[in-house]
Amino acid sequence: MLEVTKKLVELLDLSPIGDDHFQGDSEDLGFPNVFGGQVLGQALMAASRTVEGRLCHSLHAYFLRPGNHSMPIDYEVQRVRDGGSFSVRRVIARQDGKEILTGSMSFQVAEEGFEHQLKMPEAPAPESLRSEQEWGKILAPQVPERLRETLTRDRPIEIRPVNPVNPLKPEKRPPHKQSWFRAQGPLPDDPVLHRCLLTYASDFQFLGTSLNPHGLTFMSKGLQVASLDHAIWFHRDFRMDEWLLYDKDSPSASAGRGFNRGNFFNEEGVLVASTTQEALIRQR
Repeated sequence: MLEVTKKLVELLDLSPIGDDHFQGDSEDLGFPNVFGGQVLGQALMAASRTVEGRLCHSLHAYFLRPGNHSMPIDYEVQRVRDGGSFSVRRVIARQDGKEILTGSMSFQVAEEGFEHQLKMPEAPAPESLRSEQEWGKILAPQVPERLRETLTRDRPIEIRPVNPVNPLKPEKRPPHKQSWFRAQGPLPDDPVLHRCLLTYASDFQFLGTSLNPHGLTFMSKGLQVASLDHAIWFHRDFRMDEWLLYDKDSPSASAGRGFNRGNFFNEEGVLVASTTQEALIRQR
């Protein structure tokens, strides 16, 4: 495992601080606040620590306040129900006594059933694309010095965008994005860890899908953006140290909010997870 990936795995490895209470550190990715994917991934890990023999099949969460990346986050897990096939957990994330995220996760025993899925859309192979870090190094000389570290830093999740947007000169595009995702280096055979890592990564390049039709990016002046909620459904087993295509679209934007949807496919075309998110996209 690469060192940068090991640090992410350790970030998701929460410390128990009492009955169904856990604490996680925060990381600074160069954003003003804690990265939402970090809080989601840690919340799922906290809930998973209270369930045995069942894996998460769905997660629904609301971001309530911006998180401070200089402070740890406390996670309280509430055991809502343990049934014959499903278990439900509620998770509350807090900093300085204030709730920053609340969510519910459902877990299911392994089960066979009906099978069908959407066909994987066409996309170029990941080996034919540059990574976000490589694009960042190309853009670095054109951005303020304070942003260069964010663009060029080593990343535990390698992202290779299809038809990337130039954040300095965005153009109006259809509300659709594709990226290949993969954790850097081999990972342990722990399905809980792989689900938490996908949850972490699913918040990258998602919100921006709803900005495409408006010719805007995170670097556009006078723009206020923030994730409002996030949901994930895990359909089939997968590995985060193998390439996954993240295919995203945005069916609607209105009232200062953009709605985004996503599907994760492995290289064999198997649909492994789906996501949705509504985000604040507001001109200040």
